[in-house]
Amino acid sequence: MFDTQVSLAKRGITTPQMEAVAKQEGVSIDKIMEGVSKGEIVIPCNKKRRLKGPRAIGKGLFVKVNTNIGTSSDHIELSEEIAKLNVALEAGTDTVMDLSTGGDLDNIRKTLIKNTPVPFGTVPIYQAAIETAHTKGGIVKMTVEDIFNVIERQAEDGVDFMTVHCGVTLQSLERLRKQGRLTHIVSRGGAFLTTWMIYNEKENPLYQYYDRLLELARKYDITLSLGDGLRPGSLPDATDRAQIEELILLGELTKSARQEDVQVMIEGPGHVPLDQIETNVLLEKKLCNGAPFYVLGPLVTDIASGYDHIAAAIGGAMAALAGADFLCYVTPAEHLRLPTIEDVREGVIATKIAAHAADLARGNPKAWESDYRMSKARGELDWKTQIELSIDPKKARSYRESRRPKISDVCTMCGKYCAIKLVKEYLGCA
Repeated sequence: MFDTQVSLAKRGITTPQMEAVAKQEGVSIDKIMEGVSKGEIVIPCNKKRRLKGPRAIGKGLFVKVNTNIGTSSDHIELSEEIAKLNVALEAGTDTVMDLSTGGDLDNIRKTLIKNTPVPFGTVPIYQAAIETAHTKGGIVKMTVEDIFNVIERQAEDGVDFMTVHCGVTLQSLERLRKQGRLTHIVSRGGAFLTTWMIYNEKENPLYQYYDRLLELARKYDITLSLGDGLRPGSLPDATDRAQIEELILLGELTKSARQEDVQVMIEGPGHVPLDQIETNVLLEKKLCNGAPFYVLGPLVTDIASGYDHIAAAIGGAMAALAGADFLCYVTPAEHLRLPTIEDVREGVIATKIAAHAADLARGNPKAWESDYRMSKARGELDWKTQIELSIDPKKARSYRESRRPKISDVCTMCGKYCAIKLVKEYLGCA
């Protein structure tokens, strides 16, 4: 039998990863161990990898941020993906996922993992489907062994968490067909599996052979991110029967994983109106018995093309306030193109702001400490400290230096009429 963070926590054995994340979070190791034991906290960390910067995701912790990078079939440039990785790390991402679909997928993944000090994730069905299309002439010719061979290959490379769309089943597809949707299936992994299932008239292998998947996950201590293959891709489709049926099934699969001491988190929508976000979070927490919730946005409007990072930050902040634990970043390029390096930076920063705003509202004392220090620096017109404490010091510094004020301790917005300066002088505090 293979040990995992869960099985060790249940036996009261502290791991180096538990110690590291307890220090990061400013909480006791006992709290981390209890959360991991219950399945309310996950620490993605493949046994094959010496992870320099582990992270914990879940109840009572800082809200975490994930960055997606990777090539496409239209644009394959590994050096650019490495640059995106570096800018994401510089901006403070907590995890990274490789969603590459073009080029030498094994080499791309290995290179990115080698350069990533934080938890690293993938979506194995992408590689299984793409390799099958290249070698056999079509995704529908993919076999069960093709899928599991890729999963184990990626596990051997040290992938810490994997998105697996186990909840897309023949029954849930029938529910979707009867119901109808405006945007149908927008999950790429969900679409690959749906195409295969309909053509072959067979059940989803990730569901049918879930026990085999759990065996691999336990062997390598991979955190399974149970994907939402039927997530809504537009506001009119949000919180529909197909989405909720998949979520119910993911709750059942979560229970099975916990029985095998496998770490699990749940992926969530998608495109969701503001008034439905809290409901979606509460449903996940109830149906999946408190498993960490990883939300893809959510985007709160469908018309923000070019600004979807803002739409997602609004939704992400609300979702995290309601109890979501993990936010997947969205860039300004969402729905339009493969993100550039600058798109990645903006996406991470916007999502970090959403996560921090939620941490404040959730009463996280370490989050409040940083805002208090910023407020104090503003009150003292301490510009150096203000810039250092900014979530994006590089941008803050460039703005400050782009227009130098005539009076050094103010900015060019108010100049000599700076409210803080005037009041300080009047009160004799200057």
